[in-house]
Amino acid sequence: MTRRAIAYFRVSTAEQGRSGLGLDAQKQAVNAYVGGVGLDLVGEYQDVESGKRDDRPELQRAIAHAKRCKGILVIAKLDRLSRKVSFVSNLMEAGVQFVAVDNPSANELTIHILAAVAQAECKAIGERTRAALAAARARGTPLGNPNIGVARPLALKAIRERSTGFASNTVPLIRDLRAAGCISLQSIANALNTRGVKTARSGAWTATAVRRVLMHDCARPIV
Repeated sequence: MTRRAIAYFRVSTAEQGRSGLGLDAQKQAVNAYVGGVGLDLVGEYQDVESGKRDDRPELQRAIAHAKRCKGILVIAKLDRLSRKVSFVSNLMEAGVQFVAVDNPSANELTIHILAAVAQAECKAIGERTRAALAAARARGTPLGNPNIGVARPLALKAIRERSTGFASNTVPLIRDLRAAGCISLQSIANALNTRGVKTARSGAWTATAVRRVLMHDCARPIV
């Protein structure tokens, strides 16, 4: 029987999630690996989150899917999974087999070392950034956007307008789902995800995201 694979992708910002920056390269690498070793790709999950955060809903769904089908979690690069040694260690202890396409032959020891290097690199970048900002302040260099007082209200207005437009387009679909029998917020979120509908930030739907759209539209939220 062909071994099953679950693909997991992560991009760092909402802008990358919308534009596909970095995502296309990850998908090409994973698809090439899966096809090359004869795995059956049965699921794909994507988060638009910082690698510093461990509370990534799509990663948890990918892990749960891999456990259910006794499959392999496939990622393009180890740092797409996490930059924390503890997170990688916990995943390995949970009994989920995973492979990083950029180093598919890595064993547990190698993976720990690579994760430690990624964590150290992340820490070093933060320290260098803080040191550079401190040096700039000491020189009297102005920091931040001098036009923030003007730009911020305009940016907030644009965000509100986009949110209003998105809600007005999405609420009718949510009402159709309710009429079809989707009563709870979670069941609506599941139905939207099944249909391939994305949130305003191109992410997956959750019960909280559905509630926000309904509240934004001034509709009465479901309880």
